[in-house]
Amino acid sequence: MKKLRIGLIGIGFMGKTHLWSVRNLPFFYKTAELGFEAEVAVVCASTPERAQAFAAEYGIPRTAATPEEIISDPDIDVIDICTPNPLHYEVAKAAILAGKAVLCEKPLTLTAAEADELAALAEQRGIVCGTVFNNRFLAPIMRARQLIDEGKLGRILGFEFSYKHNSCIDPDRRVGWKQTAEGGGGTWYDLGPHVVDLCHYLCGELSFLVGKSQIAYPTHLKADGSVWQTDADEAFYLICGTPEGAMGTITVSKLTQGANDELSFSINGERGSLSFSLMDPNFLNFYDATAVGSPMGGVRGYTRIECVGRYPFPASGFPAIKAPQGWLRGHIGSMAAFLSAVAGHTQFAPSFGDGAYVQAILEAAVRSDREGREVRLC
Repeated sequence: MKKLRIGLIGIGFMGKTHLWSVRNLPFFYKTAELGFEAEVAVVCASTPERAQAFAAEYGIPRTAATPEEIISDPDIDVIDICTPNPLHYEVAKAAILAGKAVLCEKPLTLTAAEADELAALAEQRGIVCGTVFNNRFLAPIMRARQLIDEGKLGRILGFEFSYKHNSCIDPDRRVGWKQTAEGGGGTWYDLGPHVVDLCHYLCGELSFLVGKSQIAYPTHLKADGSVWQTDADEAFYLICGTPEGAMGTITVSKLTQGANDELSFSINGERGSLSFSLMDPNFLNFYDATAVGSPMGGVRGYTRIECVGRYPFPASGFPAIKAPQGWLRGHIGSMAAFLSAVAGHTQFAPSFGDGAYVQAILEAAVRSDREGREVRLC
């Protein structure tokens, strides 16, 4: 059986999430059906000391001082990039040129030009490269795509996608790289990629957009306690549409009091509607407008589809199809699909091409906000 050896670059929250996903694949998927085994064989961090401490805590065989050391290792099959945004491009490009498969956290790069270059390079070289849009691999999202493909919604008329946190409301909270323009941060580049990708995945490409950013707190505190002038958006609002005439909104905000990790959407078509919330991750809501509507409403109404743990083959059904699923399930589904593509030398979606599309939308929205005008996309 093929053994895939992974080099993990970046050991923050997402690095730990990816390590967990690799280690738990045998519980959620039947190894014999996947056709491969996988291990994180080496790890690299911002300092050798951090990498060594992480490796010791989680039993990783060895560490590397630099990403280049991992990329040049002939025994490593996959480069897994979980670094801050500004570091994605150089590492991903070097890995592709070295013939390594690449899995990269979102956003793929800082600019659309960089993302297009990586996507083209991966295609030219025939390298399996994936962007981490983990929410595609939650059961309700997979079911939503099936229902749309089956025509259950008919022509899509409108949509609303949003992702809301509360992490920018406290002006005394110390800022990290995600809140800075230098770090390629801001709420739009942090939460935006997830909802833009879901909108693209479920509703298709956008033909135009109008974007508007918001900074509610002009100053925050840096880690050392000094005052920092806010230079990246804390919320972002988009009005957009598709070539087929659907109209909708995309909202991301870290200014939402009471929010936790509230990704949600509603999609409305001629024949039906869908809605979903990440805070209720086991169910998809479906309204069938073709159902009998009389007398007294007939049998119309939203159906709460119990997706729960009902994942397609080769999922093992662990812990049980009726056991509640959570945020991590999307990450393990993403990892299983990506590594399966690497092992089988097949295409993977969301690819670097998908990541580049999202990057183009992010950049177009910022341009719209800066110039105060509508941006036409196609």
